[in-house]
Amino acid sequence: MFGFIPFERRLAGYARPILGGGAARFVAYLGLCAAYLQGGLVKLVDFSGAVGEMAHFGLAPAPLFAVLVIGLELAASAMILTGWWRWLGALGLAGFTLLATGLALRFWELPAGPARFGAANSFFEHIGLAGGFLLVAWLDLNEDKEHAA
Repeated sequence: MFGFIPFERRLAGYARPILGGGAARFVAYLGLCAAYLQGGLVKLVDFSGAVGEMAHFGLAPAPLFAVLVIGLELAASAMILTGWWRWLGALGLAGFTLLATGLALRFWELPAGPARFGAANSFFEHIGLAGGFLLVAWLDLNEDKEHAA
């Protein structure tokens, strides 16, 4: 339309060999999972800190929640990166992200100012991250549908 479609197709043709392959897809998945891999490993190495974090957010028993969070962050990330039940790992991290965001980033309870502004930005960034995981699940489920046909 208006001469832009052929240009867009040509541009996509240049980008596809670089961004359309498996390596770029893996790097994208790794980027989505980076915070969860880092968070899970840090909690694993500093388990008492992880327990303190759970207690700070009122989760009891804190040691059990620490183990569950570590397990979810690491296992779901591994599922996404390896492709083994990728959609389920992505849904797990999307749900976890939404729950943790609602628990930890309650910006509406803060007084107006820089802290509220920062918490609101982080809240909506995490909503976007959850959306990214939903997209991973959607793509994976639709890819399976294409292979089954």
